[in-house]
Amino acid sequence: MIRLNPKMTEKIVFFLLLVATLVIVIPVMLITVMILTNGAGTLSWEFLTQPPRLGMRAGGIFPAIVGTVYLVFGTLCFALPVGILAAVYLSEYARDNWLTRLIDIAIINLAGVPSVVYGLFGLGLFVSFLNFGTSIIAGSLTLTIMSLPVIITASREALNSIPQSFREASLALGATRWQTVRRVVLPNALPGIMTGTILALSRAAGETAPILFTVAAFYLPSLPTSIFDQCMALPYHLYVISTQVPNIKPGIQYGTALVLISMVLVMNVVAVLIRTHFRKRKLW
Repeated sequence: MIRLNPKMTEKIVFFLLLVATLVIVIPVMLITVMILTNGAGTLSWEFLTQPPRLGMRAGGIFPAIVGTVYLVFGTLCFALPVGILAAVYLSEYARDNWLTRLIDIAIINLAGVPSVVYGLFGLGLFVSFLNFGTSIIAGSLTLTIMSLPVIITASREALNSIPQSFREASLALGATRWQTVRRVVLPNALPGIMTGTILALSRAAGETAPILFTVAAFYLPSLPTSIFDQCMALPYHLYVISTQVPNIKPGIQYGTALVLISMVLVMNVVAVLIRTHFRKRKLW
Protein backbone atom coordinates (compact mmCIF):
# COMPACT_ATOMS: atom_id res chain seq x y z
CA MET A 1 0.00 0.00 0.00
CA ILE A 2 1.35 3.41 -1.08
CA ARG A 3 1.57 5.93 1.74
CA LEU A 4 1.67 9.57 0.62
CA ASN A 5 3.54 12.32 2.38
CA PRO A 6 1.08 14.40 4.51
CA LYS A 7 2.21 17.58 2.78
CA MET A 8 1.65 16.01 -0.63
CA THR A 9 -1.78 14.81 0.45
CA GLU A 10 -2.64 18.31 1.58
CA LYS A 11 -1.55 19.77 -1.77
CA ILE A 12 -3.62 17.21 -3.67
CA VAL A 13 -6.70 17.98 -1.57
CA PHE A 14 -6.26 21.73 -2.03
CA PHE A 15 -5.86 21.24 -5.77
CA LEU A 16 -9.06 19.19 -5.97
CA LEU A 17 -10.92 21.83 -3.96
CA LEU A 18 -9.60 24.52 -6.31
CA VAL A 19 -10.74 22.54 -9.36
CA ALA A 20 -14.20 22.03 -7.83
CA THR A 21 -14.46 25.76 -7.12
CA LEU A 22 -13.41 26.70 -10.66
CA VAL A 23 -15.92 24.24 -12.14
CA ILE A 24 -18.66 26.15 -10.34
CA VAL A 25 -17.36 29.71 -10.64
CA ILE A 26 -16.15 29.82 -14.25
CA PRO A 27 -19.49 28.89 -15.93
CA VAL A 28 -21.32 31.41 -13.73
CA MET A 29 -18.82 34.11 -14.64
CA LEU A 30 -19.06 33.28 -18.35
CA ILE A 31 -22.86 33.43 -18.26
CA THR A 32 -22.77 36.73 -16.38
CA VAL A 33 -20.27 38.26 -18.80
CA MET A 34 -22.31 37.10 -21.79
CA ILE A 35 -25.53 38.59 -20.41
CA LEU A 36 -23.78 41.80 -19.38
CA THR A 37 -22.09 42.20 -22.77
CA ASN A 38 -25.25 41.62 -24.79
CA GLY A 39 -27.71 43.34 -22.49
CA ALA A 40 -25.92 46.44 -21.20
CA GLY A 41 -26.54 48.32 -24.44
CA THR A 42 -30.29 47.82 -24.12
CA LEU A 43 -30.57 49.31 -20.64
CA SER A 44 -31.96 52.82 -20.71
CA TRP A 45 -34.43 54.95 -18.80
CA GLU A 46 -37.12 54.13 -21.35
CA PHE A 47 -36.44 50.41 -21.10
CA LEU A 48 -36.82 50.49 -17.31
CA THR A 49 -39.81 52.84 -17.06
CA GLN A 50 -42.00 52.16 -20.11
CA PRO A 51 -44.43 49.30 -20.86
CA PRO A 52 -43.76 46.99 -23.80
CA ARG A 53 -45.03 48.03 -27.24
CA LEU A 54 -45.43 46.51 -30.69
CA GLY A 55 -46.12 43.04 -29.37
CA MET A 56 -43.22 43.31 -26.85
CA ARG A 57 -40.73 43.99 -29.66
CA ALA A 58 -40.16 47.52 -28.43
CA GLY A 59 -40.68 49.62 -25.31
CA GLY A 60 -39.63 48.55 -21.84
CA ILE A 61 -40.26 46.12 -19.01
CA PHE A 62 -41.64 48.39 -16.29
CA PRO A 63 -44.85 46.35 -15.65
CA ALA A 64 -42.75 43.19 -15.29
CA ILE A 65 -40.44 44.88 -12.78
CA VAL A 66 -43.39 46.17 -10.72
CA GLY A 67 -45.09 42.77 -10.84
CA THR A 68 -41.96 41.04 -9.60
CA VAL A 69 -41.65 43.53 -6.72
CA TYR A 70 -45.30 42.94 -5.79
CA LEU A 71 -44.81 39.17 -5.75
CA VAL A 72 -41.64 39.36 -3.67
CA PHE A 73 -43.26 41.74 -1.19
CA GLY A 74 -46.37 39.57 -0.93
CA THR A 75 -44.23 36.49 -0.37
CA LEU A 76 -42.30 38.32 2.36
CA CYS A 77 -45.51 39.35 4.15
CA PHE A 78 -46.78 35.77 4.29
CA ALA A 79 -43.57 33.74 4.57
CA LEU A 80 -41.59 35.69 7.17
CA PRO A 81 -44.03 35.54 10.14
CA VAL A 82 -45.14 31.97 9.42
CA GLY A 83 -41.56 30.75 8.93
CA ILE A 84 -40.22 32.40 12.08
CA LEU A 85 -43.12 31.25 14.25
CA ALA A 86 -42.78 27.69 12.97
CA ALA A 87 -39.03 27.74 13.61
CA VAL A 88 -39.52 29.12 17.12
CA TYR A 89 -42.05 26.44 17.96
CA LEU A 90 -39.94 23.59 16.60
CA SER A 91 -36.74 24.88 18.19
CA GLU A 92 -37.94 26.23 21.53
CA TYR A 93 -41.21 24.52 22.42
CA ALA A 94 -41.74 21.23 20.56
CA ARG A 95 -40.57 18.03 22.21
CA ASP A 96 -38.29 15.58 20.44
CA ASN A 97 -40.72 12.84 19.45
CA TRP A 98 -41.91 11.00 16.36
CA LEU A 99 -44.14 13.91 15.30
CA THR A 100 -41.39 16.53 15.32
CA ARG A 101 -39.03 14.13 13.55
CA LEU A 102 -41.72 13.57 10.92
CA ILE A 103 -42.09 17.34 10.52
CA ASP A 104 -38.32 17.69 10.11
CA ILE A 105 -38.31 15.09 7.34
CA ALA A 106 -41.25 16.80 5.65
CA ILE A 107 -39.50 20.19 5.70
CA ILE A 108 -36.31 18.71 4.26
CA ASN A 109 -38.25 16.93 1.51
CA LEU A 110 -40.28 20.04 0.67
CA ALA A 111 -37.07 21.98 0.10
CA GLY A 112 -36.22 19.57 -2.74
CA VAL A 113 -39.61 19.54 -4.48
CA PRO A 114 -39.42 20.93 -8.06
CA SER A 115 -40.92 24.38 -8.43
CA VAL A 116 -43.36 23.23 -11.10
CA VAL A 117 -45.02 20.99 -8.48
CA TYR A 118 -45.56 24.03 -6.27
CA GLY A 119 -47.09 25.77 -9.26
CA LEU A 120 -49.56 22.94 -9.83
CA PHE A 121 -50.37 22.88 -6.11
CA GLY A 122 -51.01 26.63 -6.13
CA LEU A 123 -53.20 26.24 -9.21
CA GLY A 124 -55.30 23.58 -7.53
CA LEU A 125 -55.55 25.19 -4.07
CA PHE A 126 -55.42 28.96 -4.44
CA VAL A 127 -56.61 29.51 -8.00
CA SER A 128 -59.35 26.86 -8.23
CA PHE A 129 -60.37 25.66 -4.74
CA LEU A 130 -60.15 29.00 -2.88
CA ASN A 131 -61.30 30.82 -6.04
CA PHE A 132 -58.60 33.50 -5.92
CA GLY A 133 -58.15 33.16 -9.66
CA THR A 134 -54.88 33.92 -11.37
CA SER A 135 -53.89 36.80 -9.15
CA ILE A 136 -51.08 38.37 -7.16
CA ILE A 137 -52.31 36.83 -3.91
CA ALA A 138 -52.43 33.34 -5.46
CA GLY A 139 -48.91 33.74 -6.81
CA SER A 140 -47.59 35.17 -3.54
CA LEU A 141 -49.09 32.32 -1.50
CA THR A 142 -47.63 29.75 -3.88
CA LEU A 143 -44.19 31.32 -3.63
CA THR A 144 -44.67 31.47 0.14
CA ILE A 145 -45.17 27.71 0.37
CA MET A 146 -42.11 27.20 -1.81
CA SER A 147 -39.99 29.53 0.37
CA LEU A 148 -41.11 28.29 3.78
CA PRO A 149 -38.81 25.21 3.98
CA VAL A 150 -35.74 27.38 3.40
CA ILE A 151 -36.86 30.07 5.86
CA ILE A 152 -37.80 27.55 8.55
CA THR A 153 -34.53 25.64 8.18
CA ALA A 154 -32.39 28.80 8.24
CA SER A 155 -34.31 30.21 11.21
CA ARG A 156 -33.99 26.98 13.18
CA GLU A 157 -30.25 26.87 12.55
CA ALA A 158 -29.96 30.47 13.71
CA LEU A 159 -31.99 29.77 16.86
CA ASN A 160 -30.04 26.61 17.67
CA SER A 161 -26.75 28.52 17.34
CA ILE A 162 -27.61 30.69 20.35
CA PRO A 163 -25.82 29.29 23.44
CA GLN A 164 -28.08 27.50 25.90
CA SER A 165 -26.53 29.52 28.69
CA PHE A 166 -28.34 32.62 27.39
CA ARG A 167 -31.68 30.92 27.93
CA GLU A 168 -30.69 29.60 31.33
CA ALA A 169 -29.53 33.02 32.51
CA SER A 170 -32.78 34.66 31.36
CA LEU A 171 -34.94 32.01 33.03
CA ALA A 172 -32.87 32.29 36.21
CA LEU A 173 -33.67 36.01 36.35
CA GLY A 174 -37.39 35.22 36.40
CA ALA A 175 -38.28 35.67 32.73
CA THR A 176 -40.84 33.40 31.16
CA ARG A 177 -39.95 31.18 28.24
CA TRP A 178 -41.69 33.49 25.76
CA GLN A 179 -39.92 36.54 27.22
CA THR A 180 -36.64 34.68 26.86
CA VAL A 181 -37.36 33.83 23.24
CA ARG A 182 -38.58 37.32 22.36
CA ARG A 183 -35.94 39.39 24.16
CA VAL A 184 -32.88 37.16 24.19
CA VAL A 185 -33.00 34.40 21.58
CA LEU A 186 -34.66 36.11 18.62
CA PRO A 187 -32.54 39.32 18.67
CA ASN A 188 -29.33 37.29 18.66
CA ALA A 189 -30.64 34.94 15.94
CA LEU A 190 -31.86 37.78 13.72
CA PRO A 191 -28.83 37.85 11.35
CA GLY A 192 -29.25 34.21 10.38
CA ILE A 193 -33.02 34.55 10.10
CA MET A 194 -32.83 37.60 7.83
CA THR A 195 -30.12 36.06 5.68
CA GLY A 196 -32.10 32.88 5.12
CA THR A 197 -35.27 34.87 4.40
CA ILE A 198 -33.65 37.11 1.81
CA LEU A 199 -31.97 34.17 0.08
CA ALA A 200 -35.33 32.38 -0.09
CA LEU A 201 -36.96 35.51 -1.53
CA SER A 202 -34.22 35.91 -4.12
CA ARG A 203 -34.92 32.38 -5.29
CA ALA A 204 -38.64 33.11 -5.41
CA ALA A 205 -38.01 36.25 -7.48
CA GLY A 206 -36.37 34.19 -10.21
CA GLU A 207 -38.89 31.34 -10.39
CA THR A 208 -41.04 30.89 -13.49
CA ALA A 209 -43.05 27.69 -13.03
CA PRO A 210 -45.00 28.68 -9.86
CA ILE A 211 -46.15 32.03 -11.28
CA LEU A 212 -46.86 30.51 -14.70
CA PHE A 213 -49.94 28.77 -13.29
CA THR A 214 -51.04 31.29 -10.67
CA VAL A 215 -50.42 34.91 -11.60
CA ALA A 216 -48.29 35.69 -14.66
CA ALA A 217 -49.85 37.42 -17.66
CA PHE A 218 -48.52 37.06 -21.20
CA TYR A 219 -48.97 40.74 -22.04
CA LEU A 220 -50.40 43.26 -19.57
CA PRO A 221 -49.00 46.78 -20.06
CA SER A 222 -51.20 48.32 -17.32
CA LEU A 223 -50.20 47.99 -13.68
CA PRO A 224 -52.31 45.89 -11.27
CA THR A 225 -54.64 47.77 -8.95
CA SER A 226 -55.63 44.92 -6.62
CA ILE A 227 -54.14 41.78 -5.11
CA PHE A 228 -56.71 39.86 -7.14
CA ASP A 229 -55.33 41.16 -10.47
CA GLN A 230 -52.87 39.42 -12.74
CA CYS A 231 -49.49 40.96 -13.38
CA MET A 232 -46.44 40.54 -15.52
CA ALA A 233 -43.24 39.23 -13.93
CA LEU A 234 -39.64 39.29 -15.10
CA PRO A 235 -39.00 35.51 -15.16
CA TYR A 236 -42.14 34.74 -17.15
CA HIS A 237 -41.67 37.80 -19.37
CA LEU A 238 -38.16 36.62 -20.19
CA TYR A 239 -39.52 33.17 -21.07
CA VAL A 240 -42.21 34.70 -23.30
CA ILE A 241 -39.96 37.00 -25.29
CA SER A 242 -37.39 34.22 -25.69
CA THR A 243 -39.80 31.54 -26.94
CA GLN A 244 -43.10 33.10 -28.05
CA VAL A 245 -42.21 36.40 -29.74
CA PRO A 246 -40.54 36.03 -33.17
CA ASN A 247 -38.17 38.56 -34.70
CA ILE A 248 -37.37 40.26 -31.41
CA LYS A 249 -34.02 41.94 -30.89
CA PRO A 250 -31.70 39.73 -28.80
CA GLY A 251 -30.71 42.81 -26.81
CA ILE A 252 -34.19 42.98 -25.29
CA GLN A 253 -33.92 39.39 -24.07
CA TYR A 254 -30.45 39.91 -22.61
CA GLY A 255 -31.46 43.25 -21.10
CA THR A 256 -34.42 41.63 -19.33
CA ALA A 257 -32.16 38.86 -18.05
CA LEU A 258 -29.65 41.44 -16.83
CA VAL A 259 -32.33 43.32 -14.87
CA LEU A 260 -33.56 40.08 -13.28
CA ILE A 261 -30.05 38.99 -12.33
CA SER A 262 -29.34 42.46 -10.93
CA MET A 263 -32.43 42.29 -8.72
CA VAL A 264 -31.43 38.88 -7.37
CA LEU A 265 -27.84 40.05 -6.89
CA VAL A 266 -28.97 43.12 -4.95
CA MET A 267 -31.07 40.94 -2.65
CA ASN A 268 -28.12 38.66 -2.00
CA VAL A 269 -25.82 41.63 -1.31
CA VAL A 270 -28.40 43.01 1.13
CA ALA A 271 -28.43 39.64 2.90
CA VAL A 272 -24.64 39.72 3.26
CA LEU A 273 -24.66 43.31 4.53
CA ILE A 274 -27.35 42.56 7.12
CA ARG A 275 -25.47 39.52 8.34
CA THR A 276 -22.20 41.47 8.56
CA HIS A 277 -23.84 44.38 10.37
CA PHE A 278 -25.44 42.24 13.06
CA ARG A 279 -22.38 40.05 13.49
CA LYS A 280 -20.30 43.12 14.34
CA ARG A 281 -22.73 43.90 17.14
CA LYS A 282 -22.36 40.49 18.76
CA LEU A 283 -20.43 40.39 21.99
CA TRP A 284 -20.06 36.61 22.10
